[in-house]
Amino acid sequence: MKTRIPILLTGCLAAIYLATGCATDQSKTAALASCCATNLQPTAAPVPALTGKSIYQLDSTWTTDTGQPFKLATLRGRPQIVAMIFTWCSNACPITVSDMKRIDAALPEALRAQVGFTLVSFDPARDTTAALHAYRLRRTLDPARWTLLRGEPPDVAELAARLGMKYRDGARGQFSHSNLITVLDSGGEIVHQQIGLNQNIEETVNLVQRIAAR
Repeated sequence: MKTRIPILLTGCLAAIYLATGCATDQSKTAALASCCATNLQPTAAPVPALTGKSIYQLDSTWTTDTGQPFKLATLRGRPQIVAMIFTWCSNACPITVSDMKRIDAALPEALRAQVGFTLVSFDPARDTTAALHAYRLRRTLDPARWTLLRGEPPDVAELAARLGMKYRDGARGQFSHSNLITVLDSGGEIVHQQIGLNQNIEETVNLVQRIAAR
């Protein structure tokens, strides 16, 4: 009597044998690749957690000039140049926005898409969404890169405190306020502040270029 020698097939080879029977070596190779291949695609790098210094830790909900709800953390991922203004200001605020536009114009073309600009009104009573949108059109602020926001007075006060921005409702409805442009890194931390109007923008531009190029 002939002795039968068992043939043990393990893992993917057993699967190939049972599935394909007398398949050619080429089809076996393909099945083996399908069965046993390891996923070699790289995983995305984890996004670093926000630190306690990040402005984006504020959980307040804002409204854009198109009436959409907005969280500050939405700005995360690229440097932001931020200022607080009121749109009907006829003196300092227009110069602040012009200074921001000068910074934008001084950036290399290749980096501009990697930098955002944010204006936040500290007069939400009069700066409605319609007023903000009209201001965007009047100042030709690109919606792909400029964010215009309004919020509830307590949220405005909290953000102003975090930015070191001071404002006060004065006579005849005019505000007295700081003239301040703040640079945030991609995680929402303050890395630079430009104080005053019509200042030399070279330091600000150089810093923004460095953090945008990281």
